[in-house]
Amino acid sequence: MASETRGGVANPLSRRPLAAIRRTSAIDTVRARISLAVDLGLLVPGERLPNVRTTAAALDVGEITVRRAFTALEQEGVVERRPGRNGGTFIAPRPPRNAVLEAAAYREDSDHVRRLIDERVVMEAGFAHFAAERIDDETLGDLDAAIRDMDAAATWADFHEADQRLHRLVVASAGLPGAMEMYERVTAELYQYFLPYSMDYLRVSNEQHKQIRSALGARDSALAARLLAAHVDELHRSMYVGLSERTADA
Repeated sequence: MASETRGGVANPLSRRPLAAIRRTSAIDTVRARISLAVDLGLLVPGERLPNVRTTAAALDVGEITVRRAFTALEQEGVVERRPGRNGGTFIAPRPPRNAVLEAAAYREDSDHVRRLIDERVVMEAGFAHFAAERIDDETLGDLDAAIRDMDAAATWADFHEADQRLHRLVVASAGLPGAMEMYERVTAELYQYFLPYSMDYLRVSNEQHKQIRSALGARDSALAARLLAAHVDELHRSMYVGLSERTADA
């Protein structure tokens, strides 16, 4: 391929470094994400995790993978499972810190994650600008429904589904050829690094969604773009890359 080789030598500009988490098994990524969320205080002792099916959907892995990860985390003392009608999987009362060595892969990929966030900031600001000019009343109603679902969400996994729906509605409303494909490429890679969030933080995030929706409804392109850019840029501080730095500085 001409874009990939130069004089028979691979062009280094066409090669993207292999992300560290690509060398980590699916089970270990689930273990690492939950353990890292505990280390950063996003999941607290006694907190109930979503069921296996919901967790699998939110983390984009199979249900068998989640079951095996929960079993390993229980053996490591990070979670405990309780039987019965009110049972489930809970963060242990005194979970060990740094229990999952594979979490190091996430820290190793920090620069890569920041680049993905920047890509998403630029994209979504542009999508919001065009969406404000082209969005219809039906889609505004769909945005309202997604916001209501996030207000009613009981777990981070439930919130995540509605959040994805809202952002995809904005992208689709931009009416740009290839926009959704571009968006899905970046977010699919970025979502591999998402950790469970506290519901308190997610409630604040949904208030930002409401402001973005109001700007779209007012057909204010500049404001919609500015609000959505700021909303996504917050990931630099709210994702593990920012939280890890704050924890290290504390």
